[in-house]
Order: sequence, then structure tokens, then C-alpha cells
Amino acid sequence: MAHQPFHLPQKQSAFSTDTSPDAPPEGERWSTWDGATHGPKPRPDWVVTELGAVDADLGVLKSGKEADVHVVRRWVPGTGRSVTMAAKRYRSGDHRLFHRDAGYLEGRRVRRSRETRAMAKRTDFGKQVIAGQWAVAEFTALSTVWALGLPVPYPVQLDETEMLMELVGDTGGATPVAAPRLVQTRPTPRELAELFDQLRSAMLTLARHGWTHGDLSPYNTLVHDGRLVLIDWPQVVDVIGNPRGFEFLERDAGTMATWFARKGLRVDAGELFAELVAEATGGW
Repeated sequence: MAHQPFHLPQKQSAFSTDTSPDAPPEGERWSTWDGATHGPKPRPDWVVTELGAVDADLGVLKSGKEADVHVVRRWVPGTGRSVTMAAKRYRSGDHRLFHRDAGYLEGRRVRRSRETRAMAKRTDFGKQVIAGQWAVAEFTALSTVWALGLPVPYPVQLDETEMLMELVGDTGGATPVAAPRLVQTRPTPRELAELFDQLRSAMLTLARHGWTHGDLSPYNTLVHDGRLVLIDWPQVVDVIGNPRGFEFLERDAGTMATWFARKGLRVDAGELFAELVAEATGGW
């Protein structure tokens, strides 16, 4: 399958340089594992949990409207324990765009009425609450669907609005190479059919548990060694609980089916949507 790898751009560190006596012996900060919310068990062997580990920011992988994704290396000095991860950092309430938040948030609730009112009015405080909700929503969604065996990056930890997760791609060399997005690939007819089968299986499993991605497209779907990986989950939608749930489900199905059809695969968006609805409703 031909593709153009996405190489890591020039380093732009998000960490401050600390010269205090408590600064780490290497890297730019001590590991933030201690005190963070951790991903589901059993954890992959590559996750570094030692408290003596250090982190270094290797650069920006992707900039988006709601968050930036950096590449972070975590290792234990003096040992061979090392891992390269993706660090998704959500923007603060002053720097995020909230024009598309409302539809996704319809099925979500917060316990405090003050927070609910602030979110509805989009006050500065309300925007901060929403920003935190996006980070928690994505980490929770990734943790849940990973535990179900779906093709998503493993969520390592959540520390306020920074989420560390598996970097999908080739990370063994000196320069990490992230996996290409589906839209960047040129699969053969056989590969195209195999990728659609993987997509259909993942979407049906999600629908069976009452969810849809909410913003699924060839731009937030990766391909690595023939494996389809779904990313960008902050807007995950409860199909039944959200009044627009089936609208989001139909859009996800239509967007993906259209891309595969344009590449030459005989696939019908309506049939895919009908299958998903049947799974989501349990055959009502």
C-alpha cells in the first residue's frame, strides 16, 4: 500500500527548561505518571510507569482547532526503558473554538447547575468546563473502546488537559514516523476491501454498545501495517441519549462509505447505516 509518511517536524518544545536542584537529570520534566489518571488494564508492556522516568518533547505532530498533538519521549535514565508517545494538549477556554460544541454536548451532563448554566451561556468559566469535558470525554472513550478490542491508540494517561497515548506508526528509529491518514493512502482493490471490512466491524461494535464516533472521516483514520486505527474521539456520541445521535451515526456512515466508493469499492452508505441502526437499537 503506497503512502507518504508524516515525518516529525522541527522540534517545538512545550516544556519549560528547569535548572532548579529538583530538575530531572535528563529530559525536560519528570514523568507525569504519578497523579495522572491511568489507562485501562492490562496495560501494554511498553507503558513506562516508573516514577524515576523523565519526559522530553520532540516536536509538534499536528495542530488543530481544539488541540495540538506533540510527540513525547519518556524513558528511565540509565536503563533501556523508553517509549515514544503522542501528547494531545487541549487548548484553554480562551484559545479554543466552540462553534461546534453544542450538538455533541446535548447528551452530556455535569452535576453542578452552575457549571451547566455556564456551559450553556459560553462564559469564560463555561468554556473552561467544556475544555475539561472534551479531554475527559476522549480519554474515557478511548479507554472504553480499547478495552472492547477496537482499533484505537492505547490511552496511557490523562493529566488535566494533556492526554498521552500510543503513537501509531514506526517509533523504533531515531526519528518517529507517524502512520498516514487513510486519505493519504492508495490501497489496492484487495487492501481497500480489507480496510472497509475492518471499518465496518469497528462501527458495528460501537453501535452495538450505543455509540458512534461523531466525526469519523478518512482524515482521522490511520493505516499502519494494513491495520485501520480510529483516532480523535472527544466528540463521541451516545446514539440513543443524544437527540441528534442517529444524525451523527448516519453522517459517520455516509462520510466513510462515500470515500471507499470513490476509490472503487462497491459499498452502499444506506445499507451500512441500516446495519448500524439495527445494532444500536437491538432490533427494535
